[in-house]
Amino acid sequence: MIHRALGRPVPVELTREPRVVRRVRRLAATSVVALGLVWALARTTVHGPPAIDALLLAGWILMPTILVWSLFDPRLRYLLVLPASLVTAGLAAICLFWPPAAGVAAAGWVLLTLGIALGGGLGLWLWYRLIPVPAWLDDPYAAGRWALIGVHIALIVSGWALAATVLLPV
Repeated sequence: MIHRALGRPVPVELTREPRVVRRVRRLAATSVVALGLVWALARTTVHGPPAIDALLLAGWILMPTILVWSLFDPRLRYLLVLPASLVTAGLAAICLFWPPAAGVAAAGWVLLTLGIALGGGLGLWLWYRLIPVPAWLDDPYAAGRWALIGVHIALIVSGWALAATVLLPV
């Protein structure tokens, strides 16, 4: 789609290459758990409008659904922009308009938002190739990619844990 229009080859991330298929399956399973935990934490601790809950819930449902559908038609991976945008928007709104009073929990929501936004940005860059990807990051299993994924995961996990401190007894 985008790549053909720009006269570029289709990146391996948008194909049925076996390593990519395994990664997409892992991402689908991971997104069910991770985005479900984000939604549950927001639902139980954030005092924002129902629209925030709806954004996070929609992202939680759509992300693994699109990933699984894309196993049959990899072009559907372009649609991952939708759930990524919904979740990022919901988290940004929490940070800007409904942060928890506790500083540690508020910092957690910021880290969580940065981690999710980083994942979306990496997807835009490395999967869709809207801007060139350096050779050292071209392979889906390159060490540099794993380092970036590690930062993405560390931000999400640490952010969630800090945001969840409001659930601890005082």
